[in-house]
Amino acid sequence: MIITLTCNPALDKTVELAAALSPGTVQRAESSHLQAAGKGVNVTRAIIAAGEKSLALLPGDASDPLIQALAVDNLPHRSLPIAAALRTNITLVDHLGVTTKINEPGPVLGAEALAQLQELIIAELASTETSWLVLAGSLPPGVPDDYYAMLTARLREHLGSRCPKIAVDTSGAPLRQLFAHSPLHVPDLLKPNAEELAELTGSTVSEAELEASPQLTARTSAMLLERGAQAVLATLGAAGAVLSTRDGAWHGIHDPITVRSTVGAGDSSLAGYLLADTAGADAAEKLRLAIAYGTAAASLPGSTIPTRHHLRTDAVAVTALTPRQGSHS
Repeated sequence: MIITLTCNPALDKTVELAAALSPGTVQRAESSHLQAAGKGVNVTRAIIAAGEKSLALLPGDASDPLIQALAVDNLPHRSLPIAAALRTNITLVDHLGVTTKINEPGPVLGAEALAQLQELIIAELASTETSWLVLAGSLPPGVPDDYYAMLTARLREHLGSRCPKIAVDTSGAPLRQLFAHSPLHVPDLLKPNAEELAELTGSTVSEAELEASPQLTARTSAMLLERGAQAVLATLGAAGAVLSTRDGAWHGIHDPITVRSTVGAGDSSLAGYLLADTAGADAAEKLRLAIAYGTAAASLPGSTIPTRHHLRTDAVAVTALTPRQGSHS
């Protein structure tokens, strides 16, 4: 079982345009699509579509349109009533796949709701054989920036050896706070993109430099391994991804595709990695499946999450980086 937590879920409305976005004008949409989403929800959706077990945890009243949409989709979930409406995010995708996102802030979650959410997480982890817990997405108003870091430490302290491996996919201050405390607060797996990796490590390298150099990405990721992480899956857009662990580093890249929408691509990459990990795959195969899932998502319209029949694992080339290239110096 893989359990996901989405603190700030959203109804994702994706609008596809026939031409480039032109601010200040009236444009007609070619199509639109509405789906219950959020980073953790998307990961659960991909895992369920692969025929494996997953459960999405999130705030939201049973009457909320997002929670009702999850029920209609038969997506396994547990929600915490909060007496407030969940948000709607709007994504505009033009004919070249260029994506513009407008994300609402989401409802305020106070201390009582956060305590109840933690109790819900502990109850689910205690009652199921869980291999991974995924903490994913932005934090809504009212939630401290160090929430993911503190939750990681509390779960490890409370559950001990029963605590599953923890993956975190977030950005900004919540991502930086993972390394502001002790190694107990650092998750097992991080999934930054190039921009987040550069920001997180305080490196002088840029997003473009990381995307241009798998070796530089591996060396930069190694800084996070030295600070307590067990693995870093750095996604680099069209340049593929780099997986760095204590045992080495690998770069993978997919054959070129026509991008339809990048919404959910990173979430799909994370799901691919987790699916491969739970199946006992080696590092190279974990990276291969992660890239295959992320690329498949980018080739699909809107926020569509890929299934196994969308994948082209044979189109992914994975190369082991040498210890000198993959280690921090």
